Amino acid sequence: MIIGVPKEIKNNENRVALTPAGAHDLVVRGHAVYVETMAGEGSGFSDDEYREVGAIVTDKEEVFKKADLIVKVKEYLEEEYKYLRQDQMVFTYLHIAADESFANALIDSKTTAIAYETVTDKNGGLPLLTPMSQVAGRMAVQVGAWILQKANGGSGILLGGVPGVHPAKVVVLGGGVVGFEAARMANGLGADVEVFEVDQRRMAQIDEITNGQIHTVYSNSYNLKKAIREADLVIGAILIPGAKAPKIVTEEMVKTMKKGSAIVDVAIDQGGCIATCDHTTSHDVPTYERYGVNHYSVPNMPGAVPRTSTLALSNATLPYIIKLADKGIKALKEDPGFMDGLNTYDGHFTCKAVAEAFDKEYIDPDTLF
Repeated sequence: MIIGVPKEIKNNENRVALTPAGAHDLVVRGHAVYVETMAGEGSGFSDDEYREVGAIVTDKEEVFKKADLIVKVKEYLEEEYKYLRQDQMVFTYLHIAADESFANALIDSKTTAIAYETVTDKNGGLPLLTPMSQVAGRMAVQVGAWILQKANGGSGILLGGVPGVHPAKVVVLGGGVVGFEAARMANGLGADVEVFEVDQRRMAQIDEITNGQIHTVYSNSYNLKKAIREADLVIGAILIPGAKAPKIVTEEMVKTMKKGSAIVDVAIDQGGCIATCDHTTSHDVPTYERYGVNHYSVPNMPGAVPRTSTLALSNATLPYIIKLADKGIKALKEDPGFMDGLNTYDGHFTCKAVAEAFDKEYIDPDTLF
Protein backbone atom coordinates (compact mmCIF):
# COMPACT_ATOMS: atom_id res chain seq x y z
CA MET A 1 0.00 0.00 0.00
CA ILE A 2 1.06 3.62 -0.51
CA ILE A 3 0.83 5.74 2.63
CA GLY A 4 0.82 9.52 2.28
CA VAL A 5 1.94 11.95 4.99
CA PRO A 6 1.08 15.56 4.15
CA LYS A 7 2.39 18.59 6.00
CA GLU A 8 -0.20 20.02 8.40
CA ILE A 9 -1.45 23.50 7.45
CA LYS A 10 -3.57 24.43 10.47
CA ASN A 11 -2.31 27.53 12.27
CA ASN A 12 0.87 26.68 14.18
CA GLU A 13 0.26 22.95 13.80
CA ASN A 14 3.76 21.52 13.93
CA ARG A 15 2.95 17.88 14.58
CA VAL A 16 3.39 15.20 11.93
CA ALA A 17 1.40 11.97 11.65
CA LEU A 18 4.34 9.63 11.09
CA THR A 19 7.89 9.74 12.46
CA PRO A 20 10.89 8.42 10.52
CA ALA A 21 10.82 5.38 12.81
CA GLY A 22 7.21 4.75 11.83
CA ALA A 23 8.01 5.21 8.15
CA HIS A 24 10.82 2.67 8.55
CA ASP A 25 8.46 0.08 10.02
CA LEU A 26 6.09 0.47 7.07
CA VAL A 27 8.83 0.39 4.42
CA VAL A 28 10.37 -2.83 5.77
CA ARG A 29 6.91 -4.42 5.53
CA GLY A 30 6.90 -3.66 1.81
CA HIS A 31 4.80 -0.51 1.77
CA ALA A 32 5.66 2.80 0.10
CA VAL A 33 5.63 5.97 2.19
CA TYR A 34 5.29 9.36 0.53
CA VAL A 35 6.09 12.30 2.82
CA GLU A 36 5.52 15.92 1.90
CA THR A 37 8.71 17.93 2.09
CA MET A 38 9.15 19.71 5.44
CA ALA A 39 6.24 17.74 6.96
CA GLY A 40 8.30 16.71 9.98
CA GLU A 41 10.36 19.85 10.42
CA GLY A 42 8.12 21.36 13.10
CA SER A 43 8.57 18.23 15.21
CA GLY A 44 12.33 18.12 14.68
CA PHE A 45 12.41 15.52 11.87
CA SER A 46 14.25 16.45 8.68
CA ASP A 47 13.47 15.33 5.14
CA ASP A 48 16.78 13.47 5.11
CA GLU A 49 15.72 11.37 8.11
CA TYR A 50 12.70 10.16 6.13
CA ARG A 51 14.80 9.51 3.03
CA GLU A 52 17.29 7.48 5.07
CA VAL A 53 14.58 4.97 6.03
CA GLY A 54 13.32 4.61 2.46
CA ALA A 55 10.46 7.10 2.38
CA ILE A 56 9.89 9.20 -0.74
CA VAL A 57 9.95 12.94 0.04
CA THR A 58 7.95 14.93 -2.49
CA ASP A 59 5.41 17.76 -2.86
CA LYS A 60 1.87 17.95 -1.53
CA GLU A 61 0.17 17.20 -4.86
CA GLU A 62 2.14 13.99 -5.30
CA VAL A 63 1.44 12.83 -1.74
CA PHE A 64 -2.32 13.18 -2.11
CA LYS A 65 -2.34 11.82 -5.67
CA LYS A 66 -0.32 8.67 -4.99
CA ALA A 67 -1.56 7.60 -1.57
CA ASP A 68 -4.08 4.86 -0.89
CA LEU A 69 -4.05 5.88 2.77
CA ILE A 70 -3.55 9.42 4.04
CA VAL A 71 -2.42 9.75 7.64
CA LYS A 72 -2.68 13.19 9.22
CA VAL A 73 -2.87 14.81 12.63
CA LYS A 74 -5.68 17.32 12.17
CA GLU A 75 -8.84 17.51 10.12
CA TYR A 76 -8.73 18.77 6.54
CA LEU A 77 -9.07 22.52 6.11
CA GLU A 78 -11.25 23.89 3.31
CA GLU A 79 -8.34 24.27 0.89
CA GLU A 80 -7.62 20.54 1.32
CA TYR A 81 -11.16 19.32 0.54
CA LYS A 82 -10.24 19.05 -3.14
CA TYR A 83 -7.92 16.15 -2.28
CA LEU A 84 -10.67 13.96 -0.81
CA ARG A 85 -11.68 11.05 -3.00
CA GLN A 86 -13.66 7.83 -2.86
CA ASP A 87 -10.80 5.42 -3.48
CA GLN A 88 -8.71 6.73 -0.59
CA MET A 89 -8.74 6.15 3.16
CA VAL A 90 -8.08 9.00 5.60
CA PHE A 91 -6.89 8.34 9.15
CA THR A 92 -6.64 11.39 11.41
CA TYR A 93 -8.38 13.38 14.13
CA LEU A 94 -11.64 14.26 12.35
CA HIS A 95 -13.81 16.00 14.98
CA ILE A 96 -16.50 16.37 12.32
CA ALA A 97 -19.39 16.73 14.77
CA ALA A 98 -18.20 20.31 15.29
CA ASP A 99 -17.45 20.97 11.60
CA GLU A 100 -20.41 20.52 9.28
CA SER A 101 -18.59 21.74 6.17
CA PHE A 102 -15.90 19.09 6.60
CA ALA A 103 -18.54 16.46 7.30
CA ASN A 104 -20.33 17.38 4.09
CA ALA A 105 -17.06 17.26 2.14
CA LEU A 106 -16.40 13.73 3.39
CA ILE A 107 -19.92 12.62 2.50
CA ASP A 108 -19.90 14.27 -0.93
CA SER A 109 -16.51 12.78 -1.83
CA LYS A 110 -17.51 9.36 -0.44
CA THR A 111 -14.18 9.20 1.37
CA THR A 112 -13.48 6.41 3.84
CA ALA A 113 -12.66 8.46 6.95
CA ILE A 114 -11.40 6.90 10.16
CA ALA A 115 -11.14 9.07 13.26
CA TYR A 116 -8.45 8.65 15.86
CA GLU A 117 -10.82 10.02 18.50
CA THR A 118 -13.52 7.34 18.17
CA VAL A 119 -11.34 4.21 17.95
CA THR A 120 -11.88 2.16 21.11
CA ASP A 121 -9.97 -0.57 22.90
CA LYS A 122 -11.22 -3.75 24.58
CA ASN A 123 -12.06 -1.83 27.74
CA GLY A 124 -14.01 0.86 25.92
CA GLY A 125 -11.18 3.36 26.26
CA LEU A 126 -9.97 5.76 23.58
CA PRO A 127 -6.37 4.70 22.95
CA LEU A 128 -5.63 7.19 20.15
CA LEU A 129 -7.19 10.15 21.93
CA THR A 130 -5.52 9.44 25.27
CA PRO A 131 -1.96 10.64 24.52
CA MET A 132 -3.13 14.01 23.16
CA SER A 133 -5.62 14.33 25.99
CA GLN A 134 -2.76 13.87 28.43
CA VAL A 135 -0.78 16.60 26.69
CA ALA A 136 -3.76 18.97 26.45
CA GLY A 137 -4.76 18.45 30.08
CA ARG A 138 -1.29 19.28 31.36
CA MET A 139 -0.94 22.18 28.94
CA ALA A 140 -4.27 23.65 30.05
CA VAL A 141 -2.81 24.42 33.46
CA GLN A 142 0.37 25.93 32.03
CA VAL A 143 -1.74 28.10 29.74
CA GLY A 144 -4.11 29.06 32.53
CA ALA A 145 -1.24 30.07 34.81
CA TRP A 146 0.14 32.27 32.03
CA ILE A 147 -3.22 33.92 31.37
CA LEU A 148 -3.64 34.74 35.06
CA GLN A 149 -0.45 36.81 35.06
CA LYS A 150 -1.20 40.53 35.24
CA ALA A 151 0.91 41.34 32.17
CA ASN A 152 -1.31 39.00 30.14
CA GLY A 153 -4.56 40.59 31.30
CA GLY A 154 -5.12 38.31 34.26
CA SER A 155 -5.94 38.99 37.88
CA GLY A 156 -2.30 38.59 38.93
CA ILE A 157 -2.77 35.48 41.03
CA LEU A 158 -0.20 32.70 41.41
CA LEU A 159 -1.73 29.24 41.11
CA GLY A 160 0.03 27.82 44.14
CA GLY A 161 -0.01 30.94 46.27
CA VAL A 162 2.70 31.30 48.94
CA PRO A 163 2.72 30.78 52.72
CA GLY A 164 0.11 33.10 54.19
CA VAL A 165 -1.65 33.68 50.84
CA HIS A 166 -4.45 31.52 49.45
CA PRO A 167 -3.70 29.55 46.27
CA ALA A 168 -5.82 29.93 43.16
CA LYS A 169 -9.08 28.03 42.91
CA VAL A 170 -9.12 25.80 39.83
CA VAL A 171 -12.37 24.21 38.61
CA VAL A 172 -12.04 21.30 36.17
CA LEU A 173 -15.12 20.21 34.26
CA GLY A 174 -14.90 16.47 33.64
CA GLY A 175 -12.82 13.76 35.27
CA GLY A 176 -11.66 11.91 32.17
CA VAL A 177 -8.11 11.87 30.87
CA VAL A 178 -7.95 15.61 30.10
CA GLY A 179 -9.63 16.60 33.34
CA PHE A 180 -7.57 14.28 35.52
CA GLU A 181 -4.27 15.36 33.96
CA ALA A 182 -5.23 19.01 34.38
CA ALA A 183 -6.27 18.45 37.97
CA ARG A 184 -3.04 16.61 38.78
CA MET A 185 -0.95 19.35 37.22
CA ALA A 186 -2.81 22.12 39.05
CA ASN A 187 -2.65 20.24 42.32
CA GLY A 188 1.07 19.67 41.85
CA LEU A 189 1.53 23.43 41.55
CA GLY A 190 -0.31 23.92 44.84
CA ALA A 191 -3.69 25.13 43.57
CA ASP A 192 -7.01 24.37 45.26
CA VAL A 193 -8.60 21.99 42.73
CA GLU A 194 -12.16 20.76 42.26
CA VAL A 195 -13.14 18.25 39.58
CA PHE A 196 -16.80 18.17 38.52
CA GLU A 197 -18.07 14.74 37.43
CA VAL A 198 -21.30 12.76 37.19
CA ASP A 199 -19.74 9.30 37.31
CA GLN A 200 -19.56 8.19 40.94
CA ARG A 201 -17.00 5.48 40.18
CA ARG A 202 -14.70 7.94 38.47
CA MET A 203 -14.95 10.33 41.40
CA ALA A 204 -14.03 7.51 43.75
CA GLN A 205 -11.04 6.61 41.57
CA ILE A 206 -9.75 10.20 41.56
CA ASP A 207 -10.17 10.43 45.31
CA GLU A 208 -8.31 7.15 45.85
CA ILE A 209 -5.47 7.92 43.40
CA THR A 210 -4.83 11.37 44.87
CA ASN A 211 -5.47 10.49 48.51
CA GLY A 212 -8.21 13.10 48.60
CA GLN A 213 -5.90 15.97 47.63
CA ILE A 214 -8.09 16.69 44.61
CA HIS A 215 -11.69 17.37 45.55
CA THR A 216 -14.45 15.83 43.47
CA VAL A 217 -17.90 17.40 43.20
CA TYR A 218 -21.07 16.05 41.63
CA SER A 219 -21.77 18.09 38.52
CA ASN A 220 -25.13 19.81 38.55
CA SER A 221 -26.14 23.40 37.81
CA TYR A 222 -26.41 24.37 41.48
CA ASN A 223 -22.91 23.19 42.38
CA LEU A 224 -21.48 24.61 39.17
CA LYS A 225 -22.90 28.09 39.71
CA LYS A 226 -21.20 28.41 43.08
CA ALA A 227 -17.88 27.00 41.92
CA ILE A 228 -17.70 29.06 38.73
CA ARG A 229 -18.40 32.26 40.66
CA GLU A 230 -15.46 31.58 42.99
CA ALA A 231 -13.01 30.16 40.40
CA ASP A 232 -9.80 31.80 39.25
CA LEU A 233 -9.31 29.26 36.46
CA VAL A 234 -11.94 27.06 34.79
CA ILE A 235 -10.81 24.20 32.54
CA GLY A 236 -13.37 22.59 30.24
CA ALA A 237 -12.68 18.88 29.71
CA ILE A 238 -16.03 17.34 28.78
CA LEU A 239 -15.98 14.61 26.14
CA ILE A 240 -18.70 12.54 24.51
CA PRO A 241 -16.84 10.45 21.90
CA GLY A 242 -17.67 11.61 18.39
CA ALA A 243 -20.40 13.99 19.52
CA LYS A 244 -20.57 17.69 20.25
CA ALA A 245 -19.62 18.65 23.79
CA PRO A 246 -22.57 19.77 25.95
CA LYS A 247 -22.55 23.41 27.08
CA ILE A 248 -22.64 22.87 30.84
CA VAL A 249 -21.42 26.36 31.81
CA THR A 250 -23.89 29.03 30.77
CA GLU A 251 -23.24 32.63 29.78
CA GLU A 252 -24.92 33.76 33.00
CA MET A 253 -22.45 31.70 35.03
CA VAL A 254 -19.50 33.28 33.22
CA LYS A 255 -20.89 36.76 33.95
CA THR A 256 -20.52 36.04 37.68
CA MET A 257 -16.82 35.20 37.45
CA LYS A 258 -14.15 37.43 38.92
CA LYS A 259 -12.53 40.01 36.67
CA GLY A 260 -9.22 38.76 35.34
CA SER A 261 -10.08 35.11 35.84
CA ALA A 262 -9.46 32.60 33.05
CA ILE A 263 -11.23 29.91 31.04
CA VAL A 264 -9.42 27.23 29.03
CA ASP A 265 -11.89 25.13 27.04
CA VAL A 266 -10.03 22.01 25.94
CA ALA A 267 -13.32 20.65 24.53
CA ILE A 268 -13.39 23.37 21.86
CA ASP A 269 -12.43 20.91 19.10
CA GLN A 270 -15.81 19.27 19.77
CA GLY A 271 -17.64 22.60 19.99
CA GLY A 272 -16.70 23.55 23.55
CA CYS A 273 -18.46 22.96 26.87
CA ILE A 274 -18.60 26.61 27.98
CA ALA A 275 -21.21 28.87 26.37
CA THR A 276 -18.93 31.86 25.93
CA CYS A 277 -16.30 29.74 24.17
CA ASP A 278 -18.30 30.11 20.96
CA HIS A 279 -15.43 30.23 18.49
CA THR A 280 -11.96 28.82 18.12
CA THR A 281 -8.77 30.82 18.51
CA SER A 282 -5.23 30.10 17.33
CA HIS A 283 -1.75 29.89 18.78
CA ASP A 284 -1.07 33.26 17.14
CA VAL A 285 -3.95 34.98 18.96
CA PRO A 286 -4.98 32.45 21.61
CA THR A 287 -7.25 34.49 23.91
CA TYR A 288 -10.14 36.92 23.91
CA GLU A 289 -11.95 38.71 26.72
CA ARG A 290 -15.64 38.50 27.53
CA TYR A 291 -17.31 39.85 30.68
CA GLY A 292 -13.87 40.57 32.08
CA VAL A 293 -12.85 36.90 31.77
CA ASN A 294 -10.02 35.80 29.49
CA HIS A 295 -10.97 32.87 27.25
CA TYR A 296 -8.58 30.41 25.59
CA SER A 297 -10.08 28.16 22.91
CA VAL A 298 -7.28 26.82 20.72
CA PRO A 299 -8.40 23.50 19.17
CA ASN A 300 -4.92 22.09 18.57
CA MET A 301 -3.26 22.74 21.92
CA PRO A 302 -0.73 19.86 21.63
CA GLY A 303 0.58 21.51 18.46
CA ALA A 304 2.43 23.96 20.72
CA VAL A 305 4.65 21.14 21.99
CA PRO A 306 5.02 19.17 18.75
CA ARG A 307 8.05 17.06 19.58
CA THR A 308 6.45 15.51 22.64
CA SER A 309 3.04 15.33 20.98
CA THR A 310 4.22 13.72 17.74
CA LEU A 311 6.18 11.02 19.54
CA ALA A 312 3.28 10.27 21.90
CA LEU A 313 0.74 10.20 19.06
CA SER A 314 2.88 8.02 16.81
CA ASN A 315 3.43 5.50 19.61
CA ALA A 316 -0.35 5.04 19.76
CA THR A 317 -1.34 5.25 16.09
CA LEU A 318 1.44 3.26 14.38
CA PRO A 319 0.05 -0.21 15.16
CA TYR A 320 -3.27 0.83 13.61
CA ILE A 321 -1.59 2.38 10.58
CA ILE A 322 0.31 -0.87 10.04
CA LYS A 323 -2.96 -2.84 10.22
CA LEU A 324 -4.55 -0.59 7.60
CA ALA A 325 -1.48 -0.80 5.37
CA ASP A 326 -1.30 -4.60 5.62
CA LYS A 327 -5.00 -5.43 5.33
CA GLY A 328 -6.79 -2.35 4.04
CA ILE A 329 -10.30 -1.72 5.27
CA LYS A 330 -10.60 -5.41 6.20
CA ALA A 331 -8.55 -4.48 9.28
CA LEU A 332 -11.65 -2.78 10.65
CA LYS A 333 -13.73 -5.94 10.24
CA GLU A 334 -11.25 -7.85 12.38
CA ASP A 335 -11.30 -5.36 15.25
CA PRO A 336 -14.64 -3.96 16.50
CA GLY A 337 -12.81 -1.20 18.37
CA PHE A 338 -11.06 -0.14 15.18
CA MET A 339 -14.41 -0.22 13.38
CA ASP A 340 -15.68 2.30 15.93
CA GLY A 341 -13.25 4.73 14.34
CA LEU A 342 -14.99 4.67 10.97
CA ASN A 343 -16.97 7.91 10.67
CA THR A 344 -17.86 8.01 6.96
CA TYR A 345 -17.88 5.45 4.16
CA ASP A 346 -19.18 5.67 0.59
CA GLY A 347 -21.24 8.76 1.34
CA HIS A 348 -22.75 7.48 4.61
CA PHE A 349 -22.30 8.40 8.27
CA THR A 350 -21.07 5.27 10.01
CA CYS A 351 -20.58 6.72 13.50
CA LYS A 352 -23.84 7.06 15.41
CA ALA A 353 -22.77 10.07 17.49
CA VAL A 354 -21.70 11.99 14.40
CA ALA A 355 -24.90 11.15 12.52
CA GLU A 356 -26.97 12.32 15.48
CA ALA A 357 -24.99 15.58 15.68
CA PHE A 358 -26.24 16.46 12.19
CA ASP A 359 -29.61 14.72 12.48
CA LYS A 360 -28.62 12.44 9.60
CA GLU A 361 -29.14 8.76 8.96
CA TYR A 362 -26.69 6.39 10.62
CA ILE A 363 -25.66 3.30 8.66
CA ASP A 364 -24.15 0.30 10.41
CA PRO A 365 -20.78 -0.10 8.67
CA ASP A 366 -20.98 -3.89 8.95
CA THR A 367 -23.76 -3.75 6.35
CA LEU A 368 -21.70 -1.74 3.85
CA PHE A 369 -18.63 -3.88 3.21
